[in-house]
Amino acid sequence: MNVDTKVSSRINLMRIVLISGIVFVHIPFGDQSSPFIGTYGAFDWLRVFLAEALFRVGVPCLSAISGYLLFRGGLENFSYLRTIRTKSQTVLLPFLLWNGVFFLAILLALGLGLGDGYVPSPWQATARELMTQLFAVEDFPVNVPLYFLRDLFVCILLSPLLAWLIRRMPLLTLTVLLVIAVVPEASLYIVLKRSILFSFSLGIYIGLNKVDLKALDRFASLGAVLLLGSCAALATVIYMTGPSLPDWVQFLRNTLAIAGALGFWMLSAPLIETQIGQRLSKTGSLSFWIFCGHYPLLILMWIVWGKVGVSFYPIFFILSLAVLFPILVATNSLCRKIAPRLYAVLTGGRTKKPSEKTASAGNISSKLIPQQR
Repeated sequence: MNVDTKVSSRINLMRIVLISGIVFVHIPFGDQSSPFIGTYGAFDWLRVFLAEALFRVGVPCLSAISGYLLFRGGLENFSYLRTIRTKSQTVLLPFLLWNGVFFLAILLALGLGLGDGYVPSPWQATARELMTQLFAVEDFPVNVPLYFLRDLFVCILLSPLLAWLIRRMPLLTLTVLLVIAVVPEASLYIVLKRSILFSFSLGIYIGLNKVDLKALDRFASLGAVLLLGSCAALATVIYMTGPSLPDWVQFLRNTLAIAGALGFWMLSAPLIETQIGQRLSKTGSLSFWIFCGHYPLLILMWIVWGKVGVSFYPIFFILSLAVLFPILVATNSLCRKIAPRLYAVLTGGRTKKPSEKTASAGNISSKLIPQQR
């Protein structure tokens, strides 16, 4: 395996692992099943560890990968118009389709008297709120995780400016964006998640400067220990102080979400050498399918669970994962076989297997679901 192929495989591995981890961030819960109540002890701490610490790394890491892939060929090989045309199909169009379909499903469900209180109601929304629900203009869309695609496309639109700043003032540019990303309650209206802009710019820096992505591989074990230890410590602090986190805890969480991306990348070095790592790196477009499709399914499961009348939340948590991933894997395979053209559109053209090419580039108001970030 040459260097480019190995790095590409590690990127594919990171995608499926981090996107699967992002699922934990969006598993819904109500006021009585909040992990910060401490009803279920160690289980609640584990939920905080996974959702509030470890897999908060997902968005910064994925955005850094996107920035790197966009500029790994250098500025001389970057075409802005071609990039916008391509990314409109691979990023913007899937965002509009997946979010739009969920929006229509919400309209239908609420019209039939289903899901009231579980999802935002377009029927009662103002025109401004509808624009946000559909296009994430000011806040998260109805399919909450897809805000990442919205923010990523904004970063792509800004990419020539970011690349120019990185080329001429790298330290100043990255420092300013890092401060904006980690300072609690700072506002940056062009993107919904402030860490994305810094991480994307860091990826640009790595791509333009041909940084050796394997330079720290020999420290992979140490990186993994530091990552897990830091996340465990942060989860303990969040568990003790949440849900309304003090500014200093938010600062620590924002900082670890960015720094932890390095730990995950280092961890991918030994993992890619394993059989399971190799298999995961070849899952291709499945990761994008999971990313776009998991949230609506989780909300559906939460609505069904509310009708069952069982109050022991760990059962829902475990069953939702046990049901969710098989459904997503099965529907991904089914749509790819039965409707390949539709599948290509829904996945932004991510239809080739990794072996055929090198890698390329939750807020819902509810009486039962708390604010998901």
